[in-house]
Amino acid sequence: MTAEPAPASFAGLHHRPGEPLLLPNAWDHASAGALAARGFPAIATTSLAVAAAVGLPDGEAATREHTVRLALTLGSGPYLLSVDAEDGFSEDPDDVAELARELWAAGAAGINLEDGLGPAGRHAAKIAAVKAAVPGLFVNARTDTHWAGDGDEKDTLRRLDAYQEAGADGVFVPGVTDPERIAALVRHTGVPLNVLYSPAGPTLARLAELGVRRVSLGSLLYRRALGAALDAVADIAAGRTPGGTTPSYADVRALERSVSASTSANSTG
Repeated sequence: MTAEPAPASFAGLHHRPGEPLLLPNAWDHASAGALAARGFPAIATTSLAVAAAVGLPDGEAATREHTVRLALTLGSGPYLLSVDAEDGFSEDPDDVAELARELWAAGAAGINLEDGLGPAGRHAAKIAAVKAAVPGLFVNARTDTHWAGDGDEKDTLRRLDAYQEAGADGVFVPGVTDPERIAALVRHTGVPLNVLYSPAGPTLARLAELGVRRVSLGSLLYRRALGAALDAVADIAAGRTPGGTTPSYADVRALERSVSASTSANSTG
């Protein structure tokens, strides 16, 4: 019998029945530091924000360098880091394995790899290559059947089976919000199921009841932050005082110092 991962490990956070890992997605050291200060033990990156920050397209393998750079910035933080790596930025499994080595060296505990509805066999080969290169890296294998496809259940299950057989530690089906479909996926999979939180979908408590083990926020926080900025400038232009939470200058500088201190401690410890 295989022992359950330690609860404090990244894998262990996926094996707490009734308590799914709520995984917020950050886009820079300040957002990651602020989330960590609120008690989140694990934080992910979001490929949309990485791409948008530098004016490049998301999901088109254009941001490998920027993704690794962000991982180097966040990997020494006081939290467990999972990196959204699109499809691995390459069709070559060996190239994706090399990316995994770089992320692991940067301090990442997990990687999210999406199939983008490409061939399931090719994505499975990438997963197998990553697990062979970096066995300790938690591979969350995403299928886009509900995100960019038509939601075909047979195709979804076929892909999830292939990715699990290739060694995926968890599987991710963004775009699925129907409780019955989610419950069916939980029953089918032998590894933790990850879903993307939707304001129009089940609550976190309901997802826990359904057996979901990981709930990602994706680009939601980044998009909400942009929305808050637009709302604030509109209020100011209209002569109103902006509402919502506004960290002070000192608050943000404190996050900077906490990250610097963590980096220093890790380099000398």
